[in-house]
Amino acid sequence: MTSLSLAQANLIIESALKRSRALGYQPMAVVVLDEAGHVKAVQREDGASMFRVDIATGKAWGAVGMGVASRVLGERAKANPNFFLSLAATSSGKFLPQPGAVLIKSLDGKVLGSVGASGGTGDEDEAICAFGVEAAGLSSN
Repeated sequence: MTSLSLAQANLIIESALKRSRALGYQPMAVVVLDEAGHVKAVQREDGASMFRVDIATGKAWGAVGMGVASRVLGERAKANPNFFLSLAATSSGKFLPQPGAVLIKSLDGKVLGSVGASGGTGDEDEAICAFGVEAAGLSSN
């Protein structure tokens, strides 16, 4: 597999949102980006606030740009806040180092993109993203 297909991106989102509803989470937005940080697919549930897509995108963009889950970026930001503020500024605000996004990898470890969610806690957002990736037969680790 060399790239993430639209069908896979849609399956990731569909699975993540289905999981979110099953767990009773607040209305979510889920964004899938390709390996270059471009939007592949996005959905915002009814009732999700206007900020959700932008937040989910920022989490996913940071993850794919730095090659690690957004939770790791949040942890790294604590030790080096000036660097991470600079990343946010140089990316025109697209970089958001907060839990809620994971990488999308092929089963052989190639980064295909990332998925980010917003609407719940960071842990909830991250969990539905990982669930969606695995439901599509891909890896988030």
